[in-house]
Amino acid sequence: MSSDKARYRAAELILGNELFGRVQSCKVLMVGAGGIGCELLKNLVTSGFADITIIDLDTIDLSNLNRQFLFQKQHVKRSKAYVAKESASKFNPHVRIEALHGNIKEPQFDTAYFAQFDLVLNALDNLDARRHVNKMCLIAKVPLIESGTSGYMGQVQPIYQGRTECYDCQTKPTPKTFPVCTIRSTPSTPIHCIVWAKSYLFPRLFGSDDEQEGAELDKAAARGENAGEIDNLRKEAAEIKAIRKTVHTSGGAQRVFEKVYSADINRLLSMEDMWRARQKPTPLSWTDLTSATEASTSRIASGGLRDQHVPSLNESFQLFVSSMDKLSARVRDDPDTPLEWDKDDEDALKFSTAAANLRATAFGIPVKSQFDVKQMAGNIIPAIATTNAIVAGLIVLQALHALRKEWSQGRFVWVAKDARKATSITQLSAPSPTCASCQMSYVPLRVNLGEVTLSELVKIAQEKLGYGEEVVIVEESRLLYDPDFDDNLDRTLASLDIKAGSLVMVSDEDGLLSDATFVISDLPNGTFELPKVPPSIPKKPVKEEATDAEASSSQTRTSTKRTIDEVDAEGSQSKRARVDASGAILIDDDEEQDKTAATDGVIDLD
Repeated sequence: MSSDKARYRAAELILGNELFGRVQSCKVLMVGAGGIGCELLKNLVTSGFADITIIDLDTIDLSNLNRQFLFQKQHVKRSKAYVAKESASKFNPHVRIEALHGNIKEPQFDTAYFAQFDLVLNALDNLDARRHVNKMCLIAKVPLIESGTSGYMGQVQPIYQGRTECYDCQTKPTPKTFPVCTIRSTPSTPIHCIVWAKSYLFPRLFGSDDEQEGAELDKAAARGENAGEIDNLRKEAAEIKAIRKTVHTSGGAQRVFEKVYSADINRLLSMEDMWRARQKPTPLSWTDLTSATEASTSRIASGGLRDQHVPSLNESFQLFVSSMDKLSARVRDDPDTPLEWDKDDEDALKFSTAAANLRATAFGIPVKSQFDVKQMAGNIIPAIATTNAIVAGLIVLQALHALRKEWSQGRFVWVAKDARKATSITQLSAPSPTCASCQMSYVPLRVNLGEVTLSELVKIAQEKLGYGEEVVIVEESRLLYDPDFDDNLDRTLASLDIKAGSLVMVSDEDGLLSDATFVISDLPNGTFELPKVPPSIPKKPVKEEATDAEASSSQTRTSTKRTIDEVDAEGSQSKRARVDASGAILIDDDEEQDKTAATDGVIDLD
């Protein structure tokens, strides 16, 4: 018996010849090579799966090593996808593994790319990426096994297009974001100060933030955006650059300190209206703190628990100066390599801790220990290797149901910290009739992006899909056209940054047809191509007025979820919100301007 046959003998006996044959021949896309991904890849290569593609954008971090067992210390800073392939190939060298270091949302990973796979297995920890993969699988009609863990908890959800709930059928909590004006001017909690230190001050002093900002302003000017506003932003960027240039010289720490903890706070105090309902901040004095530090005999706590010590004002000041000096020396020694914030970079972490605590003191906010700052700034969610292993095993079990095409056998599985019942298993629910993702009509459209104008796209929607005169065209969070906003009609799709893989939604303002989404791909030669039989866009459901008896009954009726076996063959369609909730979060100092700020000739919508 060959080594290959011996390796799979047990799997073949358990699964049977037919199912094992499907396991061997299917193409699997695994998105994510982190905690779940490492366990999952090991399961796949030892279970008989022979054609696996891995995509992951991340590199290996020191903190990953305690649970992501495919990685070792010598792999730190390398691509997770590449190293996962190397390590898993040692388990089974006969498996074909393609490793891609990239973002799953990049244009090359379009619906045609997804359609080549028999299964997609999600091992992501990012809400936006999960929603994107969910939508791609719905359009490509590829079964998706979704998963996630958090500490002792985890879940596995099979998603079958048209048969089960998709990832967006149930509302997910949105990750917390903070307005820039809150971070820069009116912090009120420790996390505001930590975000300011990590994401605002550190990159502007030591990172590549200023160069990126300049490049973005150049692009905006080339697109013909508001010249006066761009000039103002350039002046602001120049001021930040001036501070940055002096960081590594003598007295750099003092200049930074007096700028952000004295001058900037005094400027804020001059805006009297801002403090009518808020506690006023107190500027900090370099001279006073220097004198107090010299006179003080206190020392920063040492020993094994020093990172859990909550520092005094003097200790934060000492830490700020010392960490500034160390980071400045690194910039001076290698000026061509900007620093990147990393929770495992001791100098960067100490700087963020000190800078955040000094700001917290100025604004009357409780200070935090270095341990707390690392946890909050690094967005560390407690991870347990055992939970990842359990969930990875459940993914493979659900994948086998999908390969059998036994859709009704799929189950939503929850893992919990409960000795009496570690897992909870429920039947898969039917698609939500109000889901903006799985109830959408997706229309493949090959189009010459450099020649076809937005006006022609509107005509395609009207003449080929049956929409009326009052249509609205939206791409992600951008309004491209509506009857009251026609500035872009003569622009080509390429000039509006529509590219292969873009999803362009059409809404019917007349209220007759449900929404549809064009799935764009490029057609270099020609104008446009639709499927030979364009999909029929369903009409919006008409809501019937309930009788008094029905209204009374509905108030006391308990709603229940439909299971997959109760799905109506035709399903139902409901009106989708004009702009999907997953659109980009726009953060700007000017909240009013934020609502109407134009980019690329379009209106950005919150």
